[in-house]
Amino acid sequence: MENLKSNVILDAKGLACPMPIVKTKKAMNTLEAGQVLEVQATDKGSKADMKAWAESSGHQYLGTIEEGEVLKHYLRKSSNDEAADKKHPNVINNEELEKKLAANENIVVIDVREAAEYAFNHIPSAISIPLGELEERINELNQQDEIFVVCRTGNRSDLAAQKLAEKGFTKVMNVVPGMSGWTGGTAGINK
Repeated sequence: MENLKSNVILDAKGLACPMPIVKTKKAMNTLEAGQVLEVQATDKGSKADMKAWAESSGHQYLGTIEEGEVLKHYLRKSSNDEAADKKHPNVINNEELEKKLAANENIVVIDVREAAEYAFNHIPSAISIPLGELEERINELNQQDEIFVVCRTGNRSDLAAQKLAEKGFTKVMNVVPGMSGWTGGTAGINK
């Protein structure tokens, strides 16, 4: 579990506040939208700082893993198109999906967020297939299944649902708003 995938690792060990944030801002500017930054810090106050900074800057704070003295903070760079127009016609809300899961209906839930996002918090039965890997892992899915696609806000899952529909999957639902509003059971590091 310790090896969460991140696109960039920033070493801020030994630095006191506010230097970890200053360096994090710089590093975030070099990332592409959707990429995950891992910040390694030893400043105990950096967890609260990272969270607050991410919220104020519109980026996503995924969580922190403590390994001895080192705090590994995971942040995801948000894109300006996270509120892009939804395209996939078949949409279901969180509550409806919760009901289906509670009724033990035979459905497949795929979580297309980054692996690090999934690791911290996900629907217990969901399969992690990050959007970037969907193309090469599509053969893991069965076209006959009812597939519910989840991401954080319904945007990446919309793209994934469109991609699946193009590949001949007919029973695909985009779950909105997805994990940002999920109140059902979850599993993951923070649980």
